[in-house]
Amino acid sequence: MQLRVGRIPFLVCAPFFHRFFTKNFQKSDLFPRFAFTDDVPSGQNLLLSEGKIHLTPGSSFNYAVNPGKFVLAPNLCTSCNLEVRSVKLFSKEPIENLGGKRIHLTAQSATSIALLKILFAERFCTLPEYVSGRPFDMDMDSAKLLIGDEALAEDFRYMSRKSAFAYAYDLGSLWQEWQRMPFVFGAWSIHKSAVENPELCDLLKIFLQELELSVAEFRADPQSALKLWMEHYPNDLAMDLLHSYYGVLDYTFTDERKQSLCKFFELAKKIGLLACMPDMEYFDCKN
Repeated sequence: MQLRVGRIPFLVCAPFFHRFFTKNFQKSDLFPRFAFTDDVPSGQNLLLSEGKIHLTPGSSFNYAVNPGKFVLAPNLCTSCNLEVRSVKLFSKEPIENLGGKRIHLTAQSATSIALLKILFAERFCTLPEYVSGRPFDMDMDSAKLLIGDEALAEDFRYMSRKSAFAYAYDLGSLWQEWQRMPFVFGAWSIHKSAVENPELCDLLKIFLQELELSVAEFRADPQSALKLWMEHYPNDLAMDLLHSYYGVLDYTFTDERKQSLCKFFELAKKIGLLACMPDMEYFDCKN
């Protein structure tokens, strides 16, 4: 029996997964027991909801829109210290002027879209026109929301004064300035079918231990870990930029971050993005 894992091929997830590419791990007895599927967060959300994978570090919002279907890994998440850099709104004009203007939404992340809508409704008290399902149009659209490696690349152009946009807003910063808590963009959601199967549950405990080792090894030697990651997922971003990026990320699912996630769900319910508040259920790694 294999544990089916959703792997997101974005730089933000390199600390989670680089260890599984090492020769030592691939020669181990554990290697054939884990099956990985690559997709963007929105694709992983769908696979998890359909039970085609057992767990993934997907959009945290997906946990809330599937009440009772998943549990959360208790120790790991994808968060940031103030800014996240890989979830950004790029705009032709100041954010305060975007009421009634078209904002093009990424199709890759439900969490980022929900966060953006909460920020406009509750912090900026304005309502843009959200558009999706077509390519971004510089003439028709005033701003666009990007995530992952696309956001990092556009942010590099912005910082180098080569972007077509005059303004860039980091959604992690906008949330923390407002709520005084770091935002949780990704959470390890686990399908309850894996928890309820004794063999899969044992594999799950092992896998989560390997994940924590992977993050620790990445922090200890990011240069080697990134080199290994980029053998599988090449990227043109400069290494010093990447080191700076990982300096603002934090993968520890602290009590404060769990509180922040609950606040996010409360606000999502308030503006009609959720029908109800989900129960916060966490996988017990010790029993």
